[in-house]
Amino acid sequence: MADPAPASALGDEQQLNTPDFTGEVETNNELPPQAVLRAIENHTVIDSSGKFHTFKSLYAGPNSARRILVIFVRHFFCGNCQEYLRTLSASITPEALLGLPASTFIAVIGCGSHELIDAYVRETGCPFPVYADPTRKLYTDLGMVRTLSMGAHPAYLTRTVAHTVFSGIAQGLRQVKNGLATKSGDQKQVGGEFLFEPVSGTLGTPISTPLIGPDGDDGEKEGGGGGEAEKSGGELGLDGNGGNRAREEKCVTWCHRMRTTRDHAEIPELMEILGLEGAGAPGKNTRRWQKALTTRKGTGLTMASQMSRGSSDTAKTAVTDSG
Repeated sequence: MADPAPASALGDEQQLNTPDFTGEVETNNELPPQAVLRAIENHTVIDSSGKFHTFKSLYAGPNSARRILVIFVRHFFCGNCQEYLRTLSASITPEALLGLPASTFIAVIGCGSHELIDAYVRETGCPFPVYADPTRKLYTDLGMVRTLSMGAHPAYLTRTVAHTVFSGIAQGLRQVKNGLATKSGDQKQVGGEFLFEPVSGTLGTPISTPLIGPDGDDGEKEGGGGGEAEKSGGELGLDGNGGNRAREEKCVTWCHRMRTTRDHAEIPELMEILGLEGAGAPGKNTRRWQKALTTRKGTGLTMASQMSRGSSDTAKTAVTDSG
């Protein structure tokens, strides 16, 4: 059965550009409504081994983290996005996320063939799971658009334009013998970042038995997915810690859609919305780094503010007890 056609994440009257646009995209960062999330929850993504997973299983599987930041990158040979993941991985580690009051993790989705994921992970050193959406249905239905405009130079890019371009070309040439040189994904497609959190907006973790299918089935299907992928059971969580055992309803509490090919949200902003302390490893260019520290691209209100209040209350209690 075909996936239901969702309403545009931006709305017909609010769609500021056609999906294919040659300049800097004047899109907006309106949060996708629940109706859109329900319409796309059974869209499928593919992991490196060729197994299909429903999109919803990434952020609301029975054992997934309660908070999931989904990062949509461009094609798998994009040097800019690869540099983004290298910079992100140096500042935001799985260990750092495990220290947060609410289980939190990251998933990455690209628009090329799943057969390139292993090479992509080796190239970027990304410690988070990477999936493929070669149909680009998620990109389209979540309001992400297409452009080749480069835009301003971000702080997360430490290499030159020439280096990133030639690196991508070299990676493509290495895949010629495998027949994958033309399967990296749509060159014009740009991505964005979407943070999924419980609709309840509370830090308290629900207690429930993990929902795993018969004989330990985790709901994966090999060679095909579709809307049936998760009906027989749940998907093992991205963080492996059973953080979402009660199948909490999730919503997008913060998002950012790229306007150009190198317009990902900067690392200080991601650390802020995730509730991590600090701003990450400083960029090499002082002016760009200062801009990254003060400029915010995304829109929304996350559970990070509760984490800050909780840390403050804990510190006050400790001082009182010691007194």
